[in-house]
Amino acid sequence: MLDPDPPFRPVRSEGGYPPLEDLGLIGDGATAGLVGLDGSIRWLCLPRFDDAPLLCGLLDHARGGHFTLAPETEPDESPQARQYYQPDTAVLVTEIRTAAGLVRITDALALRPGADLTDDAPADRCELVRSAQVLSGRLRLRLELAPRGGAQARPLSDGLEVRVPGRGGPRLHLRADRPLQGLRTVHELAAGDRLDVVLGWCRVHRHHRLDAPALLADTAEAWRRWLGTCDYRGPQRELVRRSAVTLKLCDHWVNGSLVAAPTSSLPAPVGGVRNWDYRYTWVRDAAYAVFALRRLGYDHEAGAFLGWVLDAFERSGSARIMYALDGGPIPDEVEDPELAGYRGSAPVRWGNGAADQLQHDVYGEVLDCAYQWLESGGSVPEGLWAQLAGLADTAGTAWREPDQGIWEVRSAGRIFTYSAAMCQVALDRAARISERHGLPGRTAKWRTEAEGLRRRILEEAWDESAQTLSAHLDGGGLLDASLLALPLRGVLPADHPRMAATTRAIAERLSAGGGLLYRYLHQDTPDGLPGDEGAFLLCSFWLVDNLVKQGRLDEAEELYESLCGRAGPLGLLPEQIDPSTGAFIGNFPQAFSHIGVISSGVNLARARAMGGTGAGRV
Repeated sequence: MLDPDPPFRPVRSEGGYPPLEDLGLIGDGATAGLVGLDGSIRWLCLPRFDDAPLLCGLLDHARGGHFTLAPETEPDESPQARQYYQPDTAVLVTEIRTAAGLVRITDALALRPGADLTDDAPADRCELVRSAQVLSGRLRLRLELAPRGGAQARPLSDGLEVRVPGRGGPRLHLRADRPLQGLRTVHELAAGDRLDVVLGWCRVHRHHRLDAPALLADTAEAWRRWLGTCDYRGPQRELVRRSAVTLKLCDHWVNGSLVAAPTSSLPAPVGGVRNWDYRYTWVRDAAYAVFALRRLGYDHEAGAFLGWVLDAFERSGSARIMYALDGGPIPDEVEDPELAGYRGSAPVRWGNGAADQLQHDVYGEVLDCAYQWLESGGSVPEGLWAQLAGLADTAGTAWREPDQGIWEVRSAGRIFTYSAAMCQVALDRAARISERHGLPGRTAKWRTEAEGLRRRILEEAWDESAQTLSAHLDGGGLLDASLLALPLRGVLPADHPRMAATTRAIAERLSAGGGLLYRYLHQDTPDGLPGDEGAFLLCSFWLVDNLVKQGRLDEAEELYESLCGRAGPLGLLPEQIDPSTGAFIGNFPQAFSHIGVISSGVNLARARAMGGTGAGRV
C-alpha cells in the first residue's frame, strides 16, 4: 500500500547523484521531469520527451544542469524530506525539513484549464510550475536554474528571458512572484510566505498574471477527472491506479505513442555500459500497454496506441521494432563524451542502435495490434490490409532466420523461441482477421502454418534432459524468461505440461532471490556486452500471470505482493532491481514494469472472481 502520510527520511546522495527511488515523476503528455527529494529537477527534455535535455544532471551532476528550489543548510547539516502526490494526480509535493524550518514545494508540468486527458488535442501549457510555501520557521530558499551548457538571462518586466548558447529549440521565460536578480537568487521567507516560480517555453506568457495556485489546481483537477474513470477494484488498488497515471505520463497524448521510459542512459547496473536511450516507442511495449489500459477501462488510450502503431507501420512501409514519437525513424545511436554518466556510468547514449536490428517478434506485435483494433470497432483500409497480409506471409518464413530477439542482444543472432512464437501470433491473428472480418487472404494457409509452428515450438524447443522449453528453437535447455510470455500471447496454454515445467525451471534457475528473475544467465547466453545486469521486473510479473493461469493463486498473490512492495514511496518502479541491494537500476520509471503491476493485478482479481480458475490473456 502507498503511504498517504509518508515519513521523512534523509536526503541521500552518492557522489552528487540521488538514488533513483528518491525521484518523483511529473509530466504533461509532451515531456516529463524528475524531481529529487532535495528539491532539484535533474531531468527535463524540451519540448518533447525525445528532444535534447535542458536538464540532465542525472547523467552528470557537475555539467548536466539542474533547476533547484530548496532551503539553504549549514555545511554539516543533513536535511530530511518526504515526497507524495496530491491524491489521484501527477502533482508532486516535496517537503524538506531543516534545523531552520519546514518548506513544502509543489511541482507540476501544467495542464490547460478544463483539459480532457482522453482527447488527442494538446493539454500541456508548456509551463513548469514550482510553488514553495514555508510551513514553519524562517528559511533562505535558493532558486537556481542552470541548464546544460550554461545560460544567459536578459531581464524583462515580468521575469527573465533565458537563452542557452548553442541550443536550438524553444525560448525560455522564467517568472516568479518575487524579484529575480539572475538565474540564481536567494529569498528569505518566514512561516506562511510563498515563492511561486513558472518556467515557460514554446509560447511567451508576457504580462500574464502569475497564478501558480490556479495552475496547480487546474492541473490536479484534470488528473482527477481522468483517473476517476478507472474501474479497478482488485489487489494493490492504489498502486495499480498510480501505475495507470505513470503510464499516462509516459504517453505522448497527441500522437498516441508511448515512451519505454522518459530517460536515457540510466545504467543497469551502475558502473556498467548497458546504458540505452529509452525515449522512443517500441511496438511491443505499446501492445502490452493496450492490454493493460483496456482492462482498467481506458479504451481511448488503448485505441490511440493501436491507431498509432498502424499509422506508423503504414507510413514506413515496413515493420520496425521502434519508432520516434511521431512515427518517424529513430536517430542514430551516438555517445556523448561530455557527460560522465549516472554515478560515473559512461557512456551516455542518445538515439538507439537497436532500431535497425532484426527482431521477428514485431510481425506478431503489429498484427496483434491490428486484430485488437478491428475487434474494438476499428477498420482497416484495403491498402493497409494488403500490407498486413504481406507481413503475415513474411512471418511464415522469417522465423527460420536468426534475429536479435526481444532482448535486443548485440551478439550474433539465433533462432529465438520467443521470436518464432510471435511469428505464430502473426499467422494466427492474420487468419482470425480474415475469418472474422471477411478480408481477403491466405486464410487456410496462415491457419495451417500457425498450428504447425505451435507444434514445432513444443517439440523442437523442448529439452527433455533439462525439462524445459529452451531459449532457442534448436533446444539446448538454455533458459530465457521471455518464454513466460508465450501463454500471455495465446501461443501455448499455461497449464500445458511442458509450459508448466518451463515455468518451474525459470522460477528456479533464473531466480535472483526474493521473487526476482533474471532475463537470462549471461554466462550461458552471451549477449555481446560485458558485465551482468540486474533482475528484470516485468519477468517476475509474467511469472505471476503464469501462476494465475495454472491455478496457483496463493503463490501468485504472494509473489505479486512482494513485487509491489518493491515500489518506491511514490509507487514508481524502474526497469531492473539490483538483487544484492534492492536498489533501482536502469531507466526510470519504466513503462513495462507498471504494465506488469496492472496486468497481474487484473489477472489475480479476475481469477478470484471466477472462483480460482485462471484468467484470460494479458
